[in-house]
Amino acid sequence: MALRIRDRVVVFDYGEVISRSPTDADRAAILAAAGAVPADEFWQRYWQYRDELDRGTISVIGYWERIASDLGARWGAADIQSLWAADFRSWISVEPGTVELLDELHAGGTRVALLSNAGFDFAGPFRFSPMARYFERVFISAELDELKPEAQIYLRVMGELGISPAQMVFIDNKSANTDAAAALGITVHHFVGVDDLAEFLRSLVS
Repeated sequence: MALRIRDRVVVFDYGEVISRSPTDADRAAILAAAGAVPADEFWQRYWQYRDELDRGTISVIGYWERIASDLGARWGAADIQSLWAADFRSWISVEPGTVELLDELHAGGTRVALLSNAGFDFAGPFRFSPMARYFERVFISAELDELKPEAQIYLRVMGELGISPAQMVFIDNKSANTDAAAALGITVHHFVGVDDLAEFLRSLVS
């Protein structure tokens, strides 16, 4: 099946839209790599510095070193590599239904792009994994020094795609991100599941 949405660019978020949420097993693997640290404190620090990682103002190594410092942990080079690998794997999962919809949009000649809050380390997989063939452009927050839901990131994406707000369709799992895009006049869809997304996309077909 092909989905052709004319005169629009459909811009997808990655995490928990194209990928699935990290599982309990994923989180357990990350904690195991962290060693004997309090779980609640670990996750507090994990999210506390995530925006800096995704904005590109802190390196991947610096991110884990800062968490270690706050927790009083002694993580060597192998520990940091293990933490990174476990964390990275937790986000490299697949929501099959979304990928099938991407394939349908691609088959229909619909312009599609990716906009993700992510660190520099996701640039390669986003651009060179099999799904990369669907995207006209890949926008990664760390490379832009901007984050969703800041208005500037949407304006920059539209500028680089050469489109107006009326021509952009944006899909994200976080309502703060879709609300910010909608305030600029962008057509949005708050992702809660594949069936709703499929219905939304088909409603745009003309």
